[in-house]
Amino acid sequence: MYPRYKIGLVMLGCVALGALGNQALHGQTRPPAYLIGQIDVSDPAGYAKEYLPKAREIIKAHGGRLIAAGGSAATGAQVVAIDGEAPKRAVIYMYPNMEALMAWRNDPAYVQVRHVGEQYAKYHTFAVEAPASN
Repeated sequence: MYPRYKIGLVMLGCVALGALGNQALHGQTRPPAYLIGQIDVSDPAGYAKEYLPKAREIIKAHGGRLIAAGGSAATGAQVVAIDGEAPKRAVIYMYPNMEALMAWRNDPAYVQVRHVGEQYAKYHTFAVEAPASN
């Protein structure tokens, strides 16, 4: 094989490996996921005493970080209605990615704590991923 062809093949191989490596690096980066909860708290004292401390511990263990909370059993911040009625309590948590969020939700320890929470509140929660950065 001619030396020029060898150099060309090596260069082409390097470009291909670089492109694949770049794809792999970007493919591993997952966007953060947000849990949004509207919670109808019927017993704020029981909710704050028996559910919140244990739930927060498990959330933190899965990488969850409280972004905002307001209403019953919260920091005193208000939940302000923009459209419709405001829930009694609202929370937003950020997780490293959707997999971490789902691991938290399916953690047997959290499932057990959630049953305690359901004695004091009704939940409407959902999760969304942050948009991919441009």
